[in-house]
Amino acid sequence: MTPTKLSRGKREALWAYLFIAPTVLGLLVFYMLPAIGSFALSFTKWNGISTPEYVGLENIIRLIQDTSFIRSVINTFVFTLVSVPLSVVIALLISLLLNQKIKGMVIYRTLYFLPVVTMPVAVGMVWKWLYNTEYGLINYALGLMGLPQPSWLFDPNIALLSVILVYVWMTVGNSVILLLAGLQGVSKTYYEAAEMDGATKVRQFFSITLPLITPTLFFVFITGMISSLQVFDLIFIMIGDSSVLLEPLRTIVYGVYESGFVYSQMGVASAQAFLLFLAILTVTIVQFVFQKKWVHYDG
Repeated sequence: MTPTKLSRGKREALWAYLFIAPTVLGLLVFYMLPAIGSFALSFTKWNGISTPEYVGLENIIRLIQDTSFIRSVINTFVFTLVSVPLSVVIALLISLLLNQKIKGMVIYRTLYFLPVVTMPVAVGMVWKWLYNTEYGLINYALGLMGLPQPSWLFDPNIALLSVILVYVWMTVGNSVILLLAGLQGVSKTYYEAAEMDGATKVRQFFSITLPLITPTLFFVFITGMISSLQVFDLIFIMIGDSSVLLEPLRTIVYGVYESGFVYSQMGVASAQAFLLFLAILTVTIVQFVFQKKWVHYDG
């Protein structure tokens, strides 16, 4: 019997499945299965070596009553609620400037994007030196101008804000690129019609530009919040192992690391990771529900 030939549509579908198979397998093996395993461990007591002991909701109840965990939740949400809007506003202003016809525009766009492709470890080390109270460049410059020289990372009142500024500096370039793409996707015919009607530049921005880039703004807000709720590497590099710096900068993911890899409490670490997942899921769902009230899709 001669083998049955596949139709063109089936052949294309087969090739499509073959091309996406590595990505799907990677997501399954390195994301989905570990996530399921972590969820199961959140109901156990396990030190990473012995046999896991089922304890039910004991880990979650323990976390809810733990003041250190509550502090980490507050710090994480404060970090997110400050860093994301600040980053989006700065990125929008920069993208509006980069959308103009200026000489050397490619260079400017590259400079703004460089912090995004720089390793967080390198960023944290450099800014840790800049913030140094004794020989840091920032305090040195403030001293030359006769201004106060704060303890950026040691003062509990400004430590979190200090890290937020570094985080915004490091991530704003990504939002700039996305918003710039959104701005360039707005048809010029809208502005030409507005100019004929006598609309000012400010009126054009609020009546044309801002509504038409709301889908991009929505995407930037979603991805920014998901990323900031998981902040860890920058804070870990900047605070090191100093217990003096820990409490004002403690985040949920830092608690996951500390519980799992410092105290070998894998069940507690998994429970924190599960609660963080619920928080991210809730925030994302809320944003998708309310996006209908302010996101406008052209056409």
